[in-house]
Amino acid sequence: MTADTIPSALPRSDSDRAATSMRRLMLAFLVMGFSALLVGATIGPLQALNYGGIDAYPALRPLLQSYYQGLTIHGVMNGYVFTFFVTCGLLVYLPARELGVAPNLAMWRACFAVMALGTLCVFYAMADNSSSVLWTFYPPLKGSPFFYIGITLLALGSTMPLPILLKMRATWRRHRPGEITPLVTYMSLTTMLMWGLAGVGVVAELVLQLDPWSLGLIGTVDPIVNRTLFWLTGHPIVYFWLMPAYVSWYGLLSRQVGGKLISDPMARITFALLMIFSLPVGTHHQFSDPGFSSIWRGILVVLTMSVATPSLVTAFTIGLSLEYAGRLRGGRGWFGWFSALPWGDPSVAAQVLAAVTFILGGATGVVNGSWQLNAIVHNTTFIPGHFHVTVGSVTAMTFMAISFWMVPHLTGRQLVSRRLALFSVWTWFVGMTIFAIGMTWAGLYGVPRRAWVSALPHETYHALYGMASVPLALVALGGVLLWVASYTFFAVFFGTILFGRRTAPPPIPFAQSFGGPASSTIDSPPNPAQSASPLIRALDHIWLLTGVTALATVAAYIPILWPFLHHVTRAPGWILW
Repeated sequence: MTADTIPSALPRSDSDRAATSMRRLMLAFLVMGFSALLVGATIGPLQALNYGGIDAYPALRPLLQSYYQGLTIHGVMNGYVFTFFVTCGLLVYLPARELGVAPNLAMWRACFAVMALGTLCVFYAMADNSSSVLWTFYPPLKGSPFFYIGITLLALGSTMPLPILLKMRATWRRHRPGEITPLVTYMSLTTMLMWGLAGVGVVAELVLQLDPWSLGLIGTVDPIVNRTLFWLTGHPIVYFWLMPAYVSWYGLLSRQVGGKLISDPMARITFALLMIFSLPVGTHHQFSDPGFSSIWRGILVVLTMSVATPSLVTAFTIGLSLEYAGRLRGGRGWFGWFSALPWGDPSVAAQVLAAVTFILGGATGVVNGSWQLNAIVHNTTFIPGHFHVTVGSVTAMTFMAISFWMVPHLTGRQLVSRRLALFSVWTWFVGMTIFAIGMTWAGLYGVPRRAWVSALPHETYHALYGMASVPLALVALGGVLLWVASYTFFAVFFGTILFGRRTAPPPIPFAQSFGGPASSTIDSPPNPAQSASPLIRALDHIWLLTGVTALATVAAYIPILWPFLHHVTRAPGWILW
């Protein structure tokens, strides 16, 4: 399969037009997503400087009125808009190319339009300082109807790739009966099925409670029920951030480093386990909330720790695949294979460094998921320290890595500077590591998260947080480095689109596993060897996996929601800005 055509039953002219439309739409998803990151990353270091005792917000009025307005914009633009647009582009485009089947372009365009409209609504609500409710938008804090309607549109739009994927897979299976879903498509589909189930929580919260509440149709809401519905979605969203990065690690990276994927079944097991384990455990974010029993809190600890299993499988499988490639490249000894990897390729460097930072993300996640340890770090800077080395490193760096080959692939333009791309990757890695270490370390001193500490009088700030002066200085330093890294990256990203030299578009680096086919497109030769694997065949029953996940989620949430629904708290809205 070439970079410019989609093998299919379509006439060649129609196929070429479909390929061109796909490339343009994929580029639009990337530009929209990374433009949101540009906004969020511009504001992000202001939060870091805040913890270093530097209050930049008074100098930015009337553009930004407060720390909380800035923090809301930072969280929403990075956590929702950036990740949703890039993911909803990648998880349609890559499977379409892998299968050689054109997606439903009308549905894909509608996905973009719905999320773009949602982005405009939510950004308007944040920019006019009417909705500084942070990215979790917990009631009874109350924002503008534009905010909640915008989030509703973003949530609904982000599920629209699911029917597109299902239709492409059905088309492919009709032409290749009895064969197993190709790996990238399988991983993309399980991700979207997981997200389709997870989205029920926040959509129910918004449509049944927050949307009508903000419009004045109802006078009160129940904060604890809304928190529970939010975390039904809010924990799996971490995997909606993470799983697209895993798609690249499993489905592309081993080809990029010059090797093969060690195990196709391990990749499928990882995604099946992530789908099943990610949904039932969201209420571990509510360990400090009242209203549900200690027995269920203990069960949640066990369920939460189970999510570490697919991450450990990934560490083993990707690590071994990288080692195989490194040794093919001449690496010797225990660690020679690591230095032999193609570190001059910014796409490879970004993904490998993202995987390294995820070690810290996984370790801190174990602390957050432990009932007793969580009591120590709850609502401290330890928490954002943790998720900045998940979404801020694994997701952001992998998406950056993908853009380094995908923008040339989509536009036929070379990167304007590989050196600048590498500089942005390494600076991001160093800055995020310093930032996360500072945040988690400061959290152990009890420094609160989501606190405008720099607005305190100088003497009060040092009396309260002087003991954490070193980690808080690291937070500020890491934030400044991330600022430099992000603007360097955007110079490469937008510079390539606008000014890159014309070149032949590089192909998509789809990985090949040991024993796997070189191609899985609809018109490639049959692959009976793959269909003979019992494990892969069992995992291909995606609706069975979906049913198991749904049942496990219902079983986990009914005992928690039931007492809340029978002891309703009616709270009016609070507007504190």
